[in-house]
Amino acid sequence: MGSTPIHSRSMQQILTEGDRRFAFAVMIALCVAAGLLVGAYVAILSPLYAAAGVLAIAAGLLMLRDIWWGLAGLIVLITLLPFGALPFKLGFTPTFLDLVLIAIYFVWIARVARGKVGSFVPTILNLPIAVFLLLACASFIAGLGHAYLNQYVLRHFVEILLCISLFFVIVNSVRTWSSLKGLVIVLIVAGFGAAFVGVVLYFLPAEWSIRLLSALGRVGYPTGSGVLRYVDDDASLPLRAISTSTDPNILGGLLILITTLTVAQLFSREPLLKRPLLAGMALVDVACLYLTYSRGSLLGLMVGLGILAVVKYRRIIPMMALAALLLLLLPQAQAYIQRLVEGLQAQDLATQMRLGEYKDAFLLIGRHPWIGVGFVGTPETSLYIGVSSVYLLIAEEMGLIGLAVFLLVIALFFGQVWRSWPRIAPGGEGQASPALQATVLGLVASIAGILVGGILDHYFFNLDFPHSVSIFWLYLGLAMAALRIADSGPPELRN
Repeated sequence: MGSTPIHSRSMQQILTEGDRRFAFAVMIALCVAAGLLVGAYVAILSPLYAAAGVLAIAAGLLMLRDIWWGLAGLIVLITLLPFGALPFKLGFTPTFLDLVLIAIYFVWIARVARGKVGSFVPTILNLPIAVFLLLACASFIAGLGHAYLNQYVLRHFVEILLCISLFFVIVNSVRTWSSLKGLVIVLIVAGFGAAFVGVVLYFLPAEWSIRLLSALGRVGYPTGSGVLRYVDDDASLPLRAISTSTDPNILGGLLILITTLTVAQLFSREPLLKRPLLAGMALVDVACLYLTYSRGSLLGLMVGLGILAVVKYRRIIPMMALAALLLLLLPQAQAYIQRLVEGLQAQDLATQMRLGEYKDAFLLIGRHPWIGVGFVGTPETSLYIGVSSVYLLIAEEMGLIGLAVFLLVIALFFGQVWRSWPRIAPGGEGQASPALQATVLGLVASIAGILVGGILDHYFFNLDFPHSVSIFWLYLGLAMAALRIADSGPPELRN
């Protein structure tokens, strides 16, 4: 029998059965080629970005393997790198958020198609959220009659739809206490990471902070001295913490959610993490929120912590009183107090601009009350879309009908909490563990806090900030999943 031609033999045969010198030469060539590829990769991206790329590939493979990893990756991305984007274009520049959302939906749809998900989980919010999504599409299409559609708006509108639809993914994917517990821990730890970065950047010399933040320019972040933010955009006034969120109010809104959830675990009889660790995290979270100088976020945090204190954890009350006393008496806090007073008296520039936005928003809503003006532009050149209130923004874009449906979603959610709490609370008819009780209460209080903060901020329904939209609906989905888990029996039976 003649020998098999080299070109028809497998690589394994060549390396194991052929001439050893030829096999050695092939191995050397492969090693050199791999080295050149890796060297070029590192040279083009720099060692730091090359390592980040390898980690991203590994994370992507995990996300494709299990949707839990996709949700965990989404949380890490929202908290630590919310505006990150690929350093190259594919017709447009995909953001990391786009890629993670695509991975999550791909895995979820594939699992549904293979029958791996189980029956669709019914919740009282399914129908109103679906109606809200349909109304958003109707308003978007109607708005095209007076505004030009561009790629940016279309892409971000689709992102908003995907972010809201995360609710359905979460309630149908997070079905066990172990899955819920893992995602809550990721939220607490990743949120602490964002707060820690914010505090460090705040106290570093301005030149260092600018250099570190500008290094993110390779992944779509702004660069230069403008990355730092000051009160009223005046460099003579106090610096505001931003972390990697680029805006202090966005960071403040995120920290309402993270801090309230962390404090709930801190005071739980069965915390998910070590109590000293939670205490340190909560302290950093509160400090970072304070340094944002976001008055709406401070108000939202007070509401969230107040709910925790009134419903279950009375020990929070003296701590809140002590914090308020320090805020009033410490000399370092007087600039903060002055800003709060000026806001209440409408004396500062930011408050005056906000009041002007409210006036224009009411005028726009009055002219287009039912389905709004859509998400692209307004029929009148004298008016604009944009106001520092999530509720007025929804009414501008989707009309009073859209706002009513959104408020119905919120009302039904808290109605469900009210009905379920007697079975979850200590001494109730249910058997929820203290850890699950703290998780439910922490998620619910966080949502209440951000809804109050939304009176003065608009980030949780804004085309420019899809990551903020996604974390709101992620929290809502986790809260409904937690209520269902608590209602269905002891968590240890479903691990």
